Amino acid sequence: MDIFSFISLFGGLALFLYGMNLMSAGLEKLAGGKLEGILKKMTSNPVKSLFLGIGITAVIQSSSAVTVMLVGLVNSGIMQLSGTVGVIMGSNIGTTVTAWILSLVGIESDNVWIRLLKPESFSPILALAGILLMMTAKSSRKKDIGSIMIGFAILMYGMDFMSDAVSPLADMPEFASMLTAFTNPLLGIVTGLALTAVIQSSSASVGILQALSLTGSISYGMAIPIIMGQNIGTCVTALISSIGVSRNAKRVAVIHISFNIIGTVICMAAYFVLHYLVELPFLAEAAGPAGIAVAHSVFNITTTVLLLPFSHHLVKIAEHSVKTEPEKEIAFLDERLLNTPSIALSECNHITTEMAYVAQNAMMHAMDVLFAYDEKMEAEVVRLEGEADIYEDRLGSYLVKLSGCDLSDADSKQISKLLHTIGDFERISDHAVNIVEAAREIQEKKITLSPEGMHEIRTATKALREILDTTIKAFDNADLELARRVEPLEEIIDELSETIKLNHISRLQAGVCTIQQGFILSDIMTNYARVSDHCSNIAVAMIELSKASFETHEYVDKLKTMDDPAFRQMYGEYQKKYAI
Repeated sequence: MDIFSFISLFGGLALFLYGMNLMSAGLEKLAGGKLEGILKKMTSNPVKSLFLGIGITAVIQSSSAVTVMLVGLVNSGIMQLSGTVGVIMGSNIGTTVTAWILSLVGIESDNVWIRLLKPESFSPILALAGILLMMTAKSSRKKDIGSIMIGFAILMYGMDFMSDAVSPLADMPEFASMLTAFTNPLLGIVTGLALTAVIQSSSASVGILQALSLTGSISYGMAIPIIMGQNIGTCVTALISSIGVSRNAKRVAVIHISFNIIGTVICMAAYFVLHYLVELPFLAEAAGPAGIAVAHSVFNITTTVLLLPFSHHLVKIAEHSVKTEPEKEIAFLDERLLNTPSIALSECNHITTEMAYVAQNAMMHAMDVLFAYDEKMEAEVVRLEGEADIYEDRLGSYLVKLSGCDLSDADSKQISKLLHTIGDFERISDHAVNIVEAAREIQEKKITLSPEGMHEIRTATKALREILDTTIKAFDNADLELARRVEPLEEIIDELSETIKLNHISRLQAGVCTIQQGFILSDIMTNYARVSDHCSNIAVAMIELSKASFETHEYVDKLKTMDDPAFRQMYGEYQKKYAI
């Protein structure tokens, strides 16, 4: 084995790792928000969580990525610690899928149909199909499928390069003598642990072992301990990701490590007992890629079956290892979730919805204070406005970081919608504070509005409550039909605002009202009109981005010409409902 073989080996490893990363990213983007939906179905039932963990890992092809994602979700307060145990166990089984795919390289047969199963036979076809999809497809979904195909083909070519590079080792006596050291199971465990810790992927390290097995020099007695060590080595990624997070999130990494170490210790104890008490002839046999895939699966399934009934004990181990102490504020949105953009975006959407309800509550309380002043309620409105400010600041910063990730077209549009709407929600809460300040001025100066003026404000308040409720429900449920009801009602509120101001001028001229009352009334109605404008902005952003455009002014101008029959009908309904 010369210097060129080493160059081919490292080049093959580079292609292998890049192909795995590309395929994993494509699978994750294709799954999109479905991953988040799966996690939301998580229960305290470890068995259900186990199968969900298998499914998620089979999709994104990385148990390390799943564990890092769990650390981020627990750190953000989105998931409970107990719900992660089954997922972690399932991820260990799910990651064995990669080993089975890679085992295809070991197929040997003269049969045409069986030879077609070899990656070197179909990878070029997948690569060509993937390139054509990437270059010609317009939909992001098809492009993602193309990237998965290309990633798989690159991964398999990398595996092939590694196999060719190490094939001369089979004839080297030095290599054979070096392998005798690996008959020591403890050394095998340490080797597997170190290799996986360095490249931070148990799937990749198993792939390297499968490539070496093609030389015919790796026995089952050598491979099994290395596989056990690889399962411990994959915990390094979770350990690194737990630095600087909440104590509960650190416990996720502890559960992952505990599960793999305890499983390895139990299996190693059984291995030693059987090895020295019972003759196991298969241990001396050469292990091929398929045999390693079998050993990998059996080990992970065995440890899961043994430890699943004791999942609550793993939680206790984690709790005892990381003691409960007063913690700092839990992260609003954990940056570790950026490793899985679809999950991060879905949580941004949920938190923006929380912000929407905060803004709505602030405005609803403000309108209550306007008709029945209450200092405590005023303080609550101010508190909610401060909360909305925090939401806008943190969400805005997080969304900007998220926009720099590799996203599907649908996810990019969703980020645009959120960035456009969080400012409107924050401004609604600002107007709520303006209204309670007007209410306090009415209280302190003992200003009494005329019965006509009060009737007009009550009518406008009912309209504002409806537009707020419609907007928030439309946003929460992504209901475009409900969003289309916002703009005609916004027109009515604008008209109400102008009419009420003109009516006051008429009363002022008649000597029924005072200038001071007019200032207060004008201030209230201006804030009402601004709130309805922000509701309009939110609804229009939803409608326009659903059409992959953002021509908001063109859309609104077209509606205001009354050419749209649906708009005209809704406008007429609201005009009758809120006539003064």
